[in-house]
Amino acid sequence: MPEYGYFLASEEHDPAALVEQARMAEQAGFQALWISDHYHPWNDAQGQSAFVWSVIGALSEAVSLPIETAVTCPTVRMHPAVVAQAAATSAVMTGGRFRLGVGTGEALNEHILGDRWPPTQVRLEMLEEAIQVMRRLFTGEEVTHHGTHYTVENARLYTVPDEPVPIDISGFGPKATALAARVADGYITMMPEEEMVTRFRKGGGGAKLVSGGTKVCYGTDRDACVRTVHKLWYNELLPGEMGQVLPSPRHFEQLQELVTEDMVRDKTVCGDDVDEHVSALRAFADAGFDRVYVNQIGPDQRGFFDFYRTKVLPQLVSG
Repeated sequence: MPEYGYFLASEEHDPAALVEQARMAEQAGFQALWISDHYHPWNDAQGQSAFVWSVIGALSEAVSLPIETAVTCPTVRMHPAVVAQAAATSAVMTGGRFRLGVGTGEALNEHILGDRWPPTQVRLEMLEEAIQVMRRLFTGEEVTHHGTHYTVENARLYTVPDEPVPIDISGFGPKATALAARVADGYITMMPEEEMVTRFRKGGGGAKLVSGGTKVCYGTDRDACVRTVHKLWYNELLPGEMGQVLPSPRHFEQLQELVTEDMVRDKTVCGDDVDEHVSALRAFADAGFDRVYVNQIGPDQRGFFDFYRTKVLPQLVSG
């Protein structure tokens, strides 16, 4: 049976709200936390995007749940040596309850320093080398590295956890999934696709942790929930590679008209039908996931946590 966690959306809520949501999640019976790592929100309506490492410090004091970034890109905007220091400190502050989720990123966040945005294959190569650098630094030994994409000279992390930080790779296609199977400590994907889980496990992932997540909008007025999702998170339903290549929130806003409210109604769990919420999360369990995270879209966070505490999580935990 999977563990069920809550997904904190840094793009939609300010740091104080994220910390309060984490407290409510723990009280409601959620067993772990994800938190997004963005420089920009996907659109101005979301309206936030705090520095995730500061928020993780606050979370480490507020709750006792495991915490993972979902996900950090350790390749362009931040050098892997700096990400390694941030992750190691987070692991120390959480008493070893931190995992580093990584991926190849989006131009939306990573191009801000004027760096060229590489094609997918190059980004995968950069990610693999970044992981190599970070793992060496997690040992606490001095590291010098002259690689294809990164240089590190005489770097040593003095604040490190007792055990190296686990690194999970996010993958939505066969190449990223193959990389995760080969080099990661776990696998992250956002669709309940048994085929991808099988590909990861047979490709070398074995029994390593597989995590997935989804977004819902709880509320007693289903149509109002649909409008909320359409306003805030229509980007989730954009096709193809736009999510990886568009460089600014205004570009995503220009594409909102491609996503209709009917598409939201068909693709996103909206409203207060217990069976729909249970079914959406159980789909991940049926596909072989070990951890399943859910995010509540919109302002009714207290209502969501009460709903999941009393009606949804008991059904999921009881099987």
